[in-house]
Amino acid sequence: MQTINHTKPILDDAEHKMQKALEATRQEFQNLHTGRASVALVEGIKVDYYNTITPLKGVASLSTPDTKTIVIQPWDASALGIIEKAISVSGLGLVPNNDGKVIRIKMPQLTEERRTELDKLIRKVAEEGRVSIRNLRHEANEAIKKLEKTSAVGEDISKSTQKKVQELTDRYIKLIDEALAKKELEIKQV
Repeated sequence: MQTINHTKPILDDAEHKMQKALEATRQEFQNLHTGRASVALVEGIKVDYYNTITPLKGVASLSTPDTKTIVIQPWDASALGIIEKAISVSGLGLVPNNDGKVIRIKMPQLTEERRTELDKLIRKVAEEGRVSIRNLRHEANEAIKKLEKTSAVGEDISKSTQKKVQELTDRYIKLIDEALAKKELEIKQV
């Protein structure tokens, strides 16, 4: 007789959600302006292109010819004005320079005050990521305990699965901490 592993879907779901939380944290880090040119900083800016709200990466090619410049080349030259306006009102503090063919954005130098603000902000983003991971651990453990109460799994399987959930949690929190350390280094280097 084959035994059914009722805890595997819970573990798989927890890992999938933890991966999503890690990706969301990394994306938040990418969206923070550190003085280094990155297309990730602007690719999600929304542009009103022929009455359709479209991400910038959907209406133009984006590149970084050097570490201080982002170049935006629209596929339709008539979109230059609306792209320039969208960047200006994005709240990112970027100044677009439209030469009639492409838009260039020179990344401003970070002040010491801005570096301190960014450091606080990335630590907050990392902590939100950790809290999200811990909440997912709690959800998974509750689901496992519920299976134990209904006698779908025994106490030993419940305990070993909760241990695996903790191992997942530790692994994903470590990955968030590594992403934080990388971002902190990036802020200090610029």
